[in-house]
Amino acid sequence: MNSFLIAAIFFAALESLVLWKGWRRLEFLSKPGVMICLFLWLFSAAGLDGAMFWFGLGILFSLAGDRLFLAGLIAFLAAHLCYVIGFNIPLPQVTAWSLVLAVVIGFGGARLIRRIVAPLTAQGKARLRMPILIYSLVISLMLLSAMQKLTDLTWNGGAAILVSLGALLFYASDILLAWNKFVSPIKHGRLFNIGAYHLGQIALIAGVVMQFGK
Repeated sequence: MNSFLIAAIFFAALESLVLWKGWRRLEFLSKPGVMICLFLWLFSAAGLDGAMFWFGLGILFSLAGDRLFLAGLIAFLAAHLCYVIGFNIPLPQVTAWSLVLAVVIGFGGARLIRRIVAPLTAQGKARLRMPILIYSLVISLMLLSAMQKLTDLTWNGGAAILVSLGALLFYASDILLAWNKFVSPIKHGRLFNIGAYHLGQIALIAGVVMQFGK
């Protein structure tokens, strides 16, 4: 196993412990440590040419997004867009599977997002409605782009499963964050949110490295 991957897993586990124990000072080390190690792993194993440039840039935007909510929303929006571009180089064919996925993700996501934006006006946060709606569209595109690889014959089966699982966990982490913030508090919500986020990023980049690694 690659040393950078081991380090990323270590920092992800440390971040979970930090959140569980409330060791907030250590979070300045553990949280960015995951993404820094993932970037170094991607760079050393697959380089930054072609689609890899976009995945690398997505990691860096994700690293920048771990701060204030609105600024983080913009940074993670850029990260998801980079992943969308990376997954669509070259452009995949439209298949029955991709159409079914688009319908399932679209309708399922719309129901969740409707619940999330509904309380915003009463909370005095109506200005966040449009940014959240745009963000939800982009994360849905990212999830769709990743899961299309499950039937893409140019992709290794294991790599396709990893990027699909990673994208689903990344998607779930964003839903958990928004639900916990705007709908109702979830017990240990931040722990589950960050745990899903880090596991998702690790799985996604693992799949990319498996597919494109040197």
